[in-house]
Amino acid sequence: MSGSGLVISGIGAVSPAGWGVPALMASLAAGDALRTSEIERPLEDGVVRTQVLKVPADPTATPKFARLRRTSPISKFAAAAVAEALGPDRIAASVAGDLRIGVIFTLTNGCVNYSNRFFGEALANPAVASPILFPETVFNAPSSHISAMIGGRSPNDTLVTDGAGFFSGLDLAAEWLLRGDVDGCLVVASEEIDWLSAEALLLYSRHYVPSEGAAAVYLERGDGPVRLLKLPDPIPFSAVSRTQAARNLREILRGGNEETSLLVDGTIGIPRIDRAESDAWQDWSGARLSPRRILGESMGASAALQVVVAAASIRSGTCQQAVATALGGNQQAGGLVIG
Repeated sequence: MSGSGLVISGIGAVSPAGWGVPALMASLAAGDALRTSEIERPLEDGVVRTQVLKVPADPTATPKFARLRRTSPISKFAAAAVAEALGPDRIAASVAGDLRIGVIFTLTNGCVNYSNRFFGEALANPAVASPILFPETVFNAPSSHISAMIGGRSPNDTLVTDGAGFFSGLDLAAEWLLRGDVDGCLVVASEEIDWLSAEALLLYSRHYVPSEGAAAVYLERGDGPVRLLKLPDPIPFSAVSRTQAARNLREILRGGNEETSLLVDGTIGIPRIDRAESDAWQDWSGARLSPRRILGESMGASAALQVVVAAASIRSGTCQQAVATALGGNQQAGGLVIG
């Protein structure tokens, strides 16, 4: 779908670099490795320890909202990113019913912290498993909290997808906006660390550093410094190979003056994992950023953080156009051009 006439007018981020877009961009500019921590899984005969990148603790960073008191990190990260993307005036207008804001949440692992706790309690003794935890195990729980926080009465949806699914969320948001269903649309992605998802990721490569975080972009119709220039439909791996999907996406996103453009790619520094995307973009002649090499792999949130980095780079005047692209793990390749 063409993104003509749509702009990204708000961005927000929570990452292992800290809370907010400024912390994210400062970390990428410095280029220094972030400090990892260990997540532990006790066994009868020992402990499994996995190196991960976690969002630094900051009890003051989560927006003040009653529902968020009992949520797990995934919802708190998302709420903070949304608050930054919207700003207080838009949130007040939404709560007052003067602004119809849709919410599209994309994720891969979802509410894995509370799912693990609830099913652990249910297996140990079903009679005492906490019923308070169960609602937080469903995939749509974080999206529900976001709509409640902004007083939303507009459409709300959750897409469970792979690491390129954020582009499907943007595509759906464009459809809602161009159809007039909403005045503006938030597209949010968030993931949280748990031993289950962290250890699962390492089955694909022991060089991965699992991470967590959230990112949000606010789309609306109009004009502005960050216009949506190209937003093609994601290319599913069911139609072509992963390698061919990357090549096809490269051709679709080709254009403009690459010398004044920035590529924000999805490579992570593991040659076997990066090969398809690296080969497709090897002829890129402009500047390049690879956020996952600093931030680790936060699965559903990684592509969203890439889009935020691209938008922030245009806002700051670092580049005139930016391309963000990612290959998901098992579903699709996605990307966009903004400027």
